[in-house]
Amino acid sequence: MSWTAARSFPTVGLVLTTPALLAVASGLALGLGLIVAIGAQNAFVLRQGLRVEHVSAVVAVCAASDIALIAAGVLGAGAALSQVPWLIPVVCFAGAAFLLCYGLLAARRALRPGALLPDAAGARTGMAVTVGTALALTWLNPHVYLDTVVLLGSMASTYDEHRWQFAAGAALGSVLWFTGLGYGARLLRPVFARPTAWRVLDGGIAVVMTALAISLAVRGAAGA
Repeated sequence: MSWTAARSFPTVGLVLTTPALLAVASGLALGLGLIVAIGAQNAFVLRQGLRVEHVSAVVAVCAASDIALIAAGVLGAGAALSQVPWLIPVVCFAGAAFLLCYGLLAARRALRPGALLPDAAGARTGMAVTVGTALALTWLNPHVYLDTVVLLGSMASTYDEHRWQFAAGAALGSVLWFTGLGYGARLLRPVFARPTAWRVLDGGIAVVMTALAISLAVRGAAGA
């Protein structure tokens, strides 16, 4: 930190330069591009937001997990991951089993209108189960390692001394997305005041989860 002659306040040596700003913007764009998609994690965050149930915890878990994975990628975990070829197929099968179970539960909810509304007896889920589900949907998804760790980590390495600014941009994208999805979902609550809307949502979630489970199983069988 130094004092300038023309000003009465200090200048900080960590001021973002144009290359650093470009790195942040690139990280933000790529991070959002990878995360803004219909998937298991986003479907879960959306549903919790609509139910207004443990939203802060779910958003925090998903965002913090993404930030940890992004940091791991920048630190070189992607390169290390490529040296353990058997790990991704194992994660694929574990993720497929979990997603299939979650999809079956969603299908069950869609076929049982009485259990759809968040105010229905026994419909609310405890904090521990909710957080555990969010963690499982995040860390048992091999695409998280391939996209967030390997791809983002590789892209960050191309920015040399600005790789952490790139990572900061990607992390910002995750925080903005999960916060907007989790807390913005409640704006759709008037639509989901009808049981039919919940049946459609859970039916869609069941289809997505089952399709993802099948794709992961196929990928695991092929050796990822």
